[in-house]
Amino acid sequence: MTTGLIPGEQPSEPRPKGGLPHPRQEPSGQAAQHVDNRSRSSVITARAAASFEPQGRSVASARSFVRDTLQGWGFADILDDAVVLTSELVTNAVVHAGTAADVLCLRTDDGVRIEVADRYPKRDIPVQGIADDMASPDREGGRGLQLCRALANRWGVDYTPTHKQVWFQLDLPERPVGTRAAGPSLPADLLPLADGRVRVAVVQIDRTGAISAWNEDAEELFGYAAEQVTGKPLTDFAAWPHTPGTGTGIAEALQLSRWEGSYGIRGADGRITPVYASHLRVRDTDGEPSTVCLLVRDHERAVLQTPLRMASSDSGGSGEGQSTDPFEVFIGSPAPDDLDGLLQRTVERARDMLDGDSAFLLLATDDETELEVRASTGLPSARQRFARVPVEAGPGRYGSARMPAVHEDLTMVPGAVPLLSGTGMRSVVTVPLKVEGRLTGSLGVAAEAPRRYSNEEALRLQFAADRIALAVESARLGELERLRRGSLSFLVEASDLLAGTLDRDQTLALMAQMTVPTLATWCAVYTIADQASEPYLSYVLHEDEELIDGIKSLLSKIPPPDPVPTPGARVWSAPAQAAHEAALRTSMRSLGLGEPVRRVSSGIGPTLATAAAVGGETVVLPLVARNRVIGMLTLGKPTDEHFRQEILELAEDLSRRAALALDNARLYSERTAISQSLQRSLLPPELPEIDGVEVEVIYRAAGEGNEVGGDFYDLFPISDGAYGFAIGDVCGTGPNAAAVTGLARHALRLLAREGLSGPAVLERLNSAILDEGARSRFLTLLYGELRPQEDGSAELKVVCAGHPLPLRLRQDGTVEPAAEPQPLLGVMEDLELYEQTVTLDPGDVLLCVTDGVTERREGTRMLGDDGLTEVLTTCTGLTAGAVAARIMRAVERFAQDAPSDDMAILAMRVPGLHTD
Repeated sequence: MTTGLIPGEQPSEPRPKGGLPHPRQEPSGQAAQHVDNRSRSSVITARAAASFEPQGRSVASARSFVRDTLQGWGFADILDDAVVLTSELVTNAVVHAGTAADVLCLRTDDGVRIEVADRYPKRDIPVQGIADDMASPDREGGRGLQLCRALANRWGVDYTPTHKQVWFQLDLPERPVGTRAAGPSLPADLLPLADGRVRVAVVQIDRTGAISAWNEDAEELFGYAAEQVTGKPLTDFAAWPHTPGTGTGIAEALQLSRWEGSYGIRGADGRITPVYASHLRVRDTDGEPSTVCLLVRDHERAVLQTPLRMASSDSGGSGEGQSTDPFEVFIGSPAPDDLDGLLQRTVERARDMLDGDSAFLLLATDDETELEVRASTGLPSARQRFARVPVEAGPGRYGSARMPAVHEDLTMVPGAVPLLSGTGMRSVVTVPLKVEGRLTGSLGVAAEAPRRYSNEEALRLQFAADRIALAVESARLGELERLRRGSLSFLVEASDLLAGTLDRDQTLALMAQMTVPTLATWCAVYTIADQASEPYLSYVLHEDEELIDGIKSLLSKIPPPDPVPTPGARVWSAPAQAAHEAALRTSMRSLGLGEPVRRVSSGIGPTLATAAAVGGETVVLPLVARNRVIGMLTLGKPTDEHFRQEILELAEDLSRRAALALDNARLYSERTAISQSLQRSLLPPELPEIDGVEVEVIYRAAGEGNEVGGDFYDLFPISDGAYGFAIGDVCGTGPNAAAVTGLARHALRLLAREGLSGPAVLERLNSAILDEGARSRFLTLLYGELRPQEDGSAELKVVCAGHPLPLRLRQDGTVEPAAEPQPLLGVMEDLELYEQTVTLDPGDVLLCVTDGVTERREGTRMLGDDGLTEVLTTCTGLTAGAVAARIMRAVERFAQDAPSDDMAILAMRVPGLHTD
């Protein structure tokens, strides 16, 4: 939809968009009475235009556009007729004709003209006799024109080559000059009650949503001085909506040309004052838009509330021939299409019908044992929202919600209506909502004065309840179905997220983030390490991040909830009590009634904010996995709020899934820790320092979570002045290869320290591997003995059993193999191995690698021995550590993918005599 708003002007003649107009074709005969005969001197003072795409939902958008426009112009008297006609004409365009629709609203001094144009002009032009055709109920087309004839003062049809336009004119009713709405004269005792002085708060909101003006009545009503609120967003103070059924958010409401409704304002004392508000969108002299908000106490709404548009016959009894639907008389038309809106409209109409001070409506739970508060008006607090009361509350017939009841004075029967306890209400009438004999809810109206209601009022209220019971139940079932579908989607998404991680901390964070703000305002997760451990506060989350630390501090000062394995949510009152006590102490100290506190101003805000955040209902759900309580999921609401039963059931389903995910993460963490501990035991301890020789090792095990694989290395002392070194590769990777790694490394140390030569050590190791039978794996191994010499060189005796050959880098940059290849281990029983002697001169480097280095691949390319040699030639003059690092960097950069094989690099260098 695209819209445009144009300031007032006086065009010669409104025309549809696009193309030159054809001569106007007008109905003749009887229908011609309704065609354009308006005065050509009508002044158009404002216009609003919008275009709607050829989609079904565009009809509702068009209705909203016309409704908002006419409300902004103050044309409530003709609003319903305009919406009906627009809806029918736009439906013809976007649904039946399948074209876009252009809607133009023109305001004049005496009414409004609305033009609806489509882009399908090739239709029958109305001719003489159209009235007879339109009147036929069997005719598929022409119903829009029939409605125009019935409802509009004037109407007509225009044609162009590209458009067909239907327009209608609705005139304002005659009324005194300056009067927008008027009601009949009433006796004084029928006028609405108000305080000694009616205070009207005037608050102006700028285009950013911030408060720019705040009058004296606003200061008196809410306790804030103007300088305390100016420049702050209205959303910081508005409890939106204070009553359910408000279909738009506060940001949207402030953008509308005119809006009326109820919400709450949080005062300086932290309490929420129910208000009735009238918003008007205006522009200042600079053209900047702002919203002027007039607010009165909710029970004084008659000061601001626009009277409902009803025919005079609606309130004048039941005359003959009257066919008005009793449901529409009570609820109004159109009825809200959402449950909360329907319930709120119901309690407001019930209160007005019996001239009460408050009204409330409760819906029965599935088992009909409890009633849940779903709507109220005139009660002092929103704490009743979703609160539950038992169906049988108190002795006798008058305490039951299953029958109409009248209480002349609640002080005589305390507890008969638990919802009204402490509200100041004295008399009340309650009636049941029943569908096919089944209790579905209860509707009540209360007054502050005693003996206000009798059986006559109960019968009137019961009659209204019977009219709306079926509609309420139908809307409730629809809402329940939507909630169930939403719950299934929520649980599917939650299961996917929880299954996607085995990290304990991330699982805790996901649990909290999925509940806040979808299910609760704040959440805390307690974990239990074992049966003997106390619950530990592991994670806290609030939808306002600034309050997290305060809630965490508050919860840490109170005992955790008991780890009861009983399924389901149970109420935990300790946080709310602790928050209330903390806020009370802070307030007393700030007033000088308690012990002095330094920098009191910095402590009042967080403490009071924390108290408001956790002062509502708090529930605890056990986290049970594998028949053991592993923690608790705590959900909380802010001050005076309750949880819906559907939300608690959804939270219980989530807690079961979260508990299993948390326990899986715990088991995974424990097993990972055990695995890593065992793997680290297979690695050699710290490398010994060798006088006259630099040694550096880099080791990378393939696979996530693996610290040891099939590759291994070792460097250990054998005897005075002699050291053994080894680098090998067991076939395969992972735990099975690591088991052979441990066998080879420990066997090498034991055999070498027995004084055996290199070939003898490897031959015995070969026999040990073959003794493993089916578990044995073949092994490539480079083993040698290193002896530093007095002249600064180093002597090496090397045996290369099937392993990549060691490379020797000389000071002049030449690279050559330092050994010859021999058979690998673990394949043949009888091996004849021999050792070779290599002397490293000062400045020489011996590089030993596993095949994970040389077989590094990128597509069909492989690093290979030649590539390794090329890199090594660039390492002249580098230390052993620098050589190993450069080799590893070259290997990693050779391919983009992560290595698929274990890698080990062992670099030994004899420092030069003068350069190092």
